[in-house]
Order: sequence, then structure tokens, then C-alpha cells
Amino acid sequence: MTLKRLTQYAHGGGCACKIPPGELEGIVGDLLGSVPLKEPAGELIVGLDDGDDAAVVTIREGLATVLTTDFFTPVVDDPFDWGRIAAANALSDVYAMGGTPVVAVNLLGWPRDVLPLELAAEVLRGGMTVVHEADCHLAGGHSVDDPEPKYGLAVTGIADPDQLMRNNAGRAGIPLSLTKPLGLGVLNNRHKSTGEVFPEAIATMTQLNREASRQALASGVECATDVTGFGLLGHLYKLARASGVSAVIDSAAVPYLEGAREALRDGYVSGGTRRNLDWVAPHTDLSAVDGDEALLLVDAQTSGGLLIAGEIPGAPVIGELVPRGEHVISVR
Repeated sequence: MTLKRLTQYAHGGGCACKIPPGELEGIVGDLLGSVPLKEPAGELIVGLDDGDDAAVVTIREGLATVLTTDFFTPVVDDPFDWGRIAAANALSDVYAMGGTPVVAVNLLGWPRDVLPLELAAEVLRGGMTVVHEADCHLAGGHSVDDPEPKYGLAVTGIADPDQLMRNNAGRAGIPLSLTKPLGLGVLNNRHKSTGEVFPEAIATMTQLNREASRQALASGVECATDVTGFGLLGHLYKLARASGVSAVIDSAAVPYLEGAREALRDGYVSGGTRRNLDWVAPHTDLSAVDGDEALLLVDAQTSGGLLIAGEIPGAPVIGELVPRGEHVISVR
């Protein structure tokens, strides 16, 4: 069998394949306010209302479960690396809430008549490697025969319900820090188009957000989110909107991966990134930056860093939260 590169078996790649944020909010809008007919065993304290990174349910005083799921099509051609990236991305939602992952299960879609199952085994092995790096159990999962390969995890973690990091807890006057550089989207799109490999991008996507989460909690941070498919400005817009504040971003302070600007210059911009810009532009003052800079600020990231309302060692401060103004976000 003559195989194409793995990324060629999917129409997109990574978190750039997300349903556009505006469309997604329309889909889930009717679910808001719905409650079970009978009282569940635990209290749902983080649900759909603000589009946070994971659901949180209290179990008893001082203990809550944090639940999330995430999966996507191949973002790189190496199946082991794809598994590692997808696993780190799914675990990130728990870290973004201030939780600790406890157990994960695999989610696998595979075109079994097109791609060898040996490749699927490598994807699962990559995922297992990162899950174990996170000191988390991996216990089974679910698979389906799918025209496009897809992989990810459903993750359950634990947290102290009084020490959560939520996207609606931001307050004016607090600085904004970013724990990973941007540019993953344009570099991944270049990889999909050309086959060029970017080791720094792979290292960034496979890096767990565990230490950043721990440092944020130790610093008393109460508000955070992770930066994935909706880009920096998309996730910041959700955070600022949920918190009832505005945000100012210093574009010169935002870090980027090597090669990101060149990839943008050469046209490797995903459709997901352009849809992100369409969504945030009506709520954002972008008059101080050109179109290319705006695209980088909404670049659809895969397994990006944490956007923290606060400061932690090693993470650059890229802006601050301010009282709600005419625009939800202003870029300078």
C-alpha cells in the first residue's frame, strides 16, 4: 500500500478544525439553563454558561471533579507525535481550571480500510506516553471506523472547588500573562502543505501546562484559560466577556515561535484562523496593528499555553484587564 502523509487524510488539522466560535455558541445556546429532572449526586459549579475550559462538579467539601474531552484530526504526520500533542491538548483543559488529571480514556476514529492499524497503535502509544508523564491513569476508551482519522481523550481530574481558575473571575487592574508562544497554527498549516517539520512547534505542543497551572495556583490566580483553536484574541474575548471587563493587549510583548511570521508571509493561514478574526473583529479595536499582526493574534493554536490573569515566573506579561469600555479588547 502506498500511503500519503498522515495530515493528507484530513480536511484540516488540530484545533483549527473546531466549529467556528460564533456558530458553536448558536448551537449550544438552547442548552443553557437546562437541568436534570432529579437532583444529581453532585452540584455543577462550572457548566455551559461562560464557555469555560471544563465542567466542574462538587463531590464533597473541598473536593470537586473536573471533566473535559478534546479530539481532532492529524496536526502532524508522525503518528506518535500526533498522539502526544492530542493528549497534552486534552489534559490542558484540566490544568486551565486549576485541576489535577486523574484518569483519561482514549477517543479514536480510524479509517481502518485506508490506514494500517499499526499507525493507530502508534497514535495511542504517543497519547499514553504523555498521559503517564502527567501522572494520570489511562484506562481504555472508545473507537469507531471513521473516514478521517481523529484522536483525543476524555479526562477526569480533581480540584479544590475553592481554588479554581475560571474564565469569569477576571478583575480590572490585573496583568495578563501567556505561558507559550503563538504561531502554532501557521506552522502546522505549513507542515500540512509542505511536509516541513518544526521541532520547536512539536516541543511546544507536547509540553504539559501542569507547571504553569501549579505556579498560577500558588500565586493566588483565580482567572485563566488555555489558548487553543479560537486563538489568543478569541479566548481572551470569552474571558473578558464572562468577567465583565475589557482587555488591552501589547502586541509587541506577545511571543512567537521562530518561523511563524515567515509562514504567515507565505500564506499558510488556516480557514479557522480567518473565522476567528471575523468573530472577534466587531468587539476588538485593531486599528493600531496591520492585518498580518491581527491574523497572528487570532492564529488557531493547538495545545497552546495558558492565558493567566496574573503573573508567574517565566511567562511574559502581554497586557492587562481594564474596566469595561467601548471595545472588549484593544490591541496596541
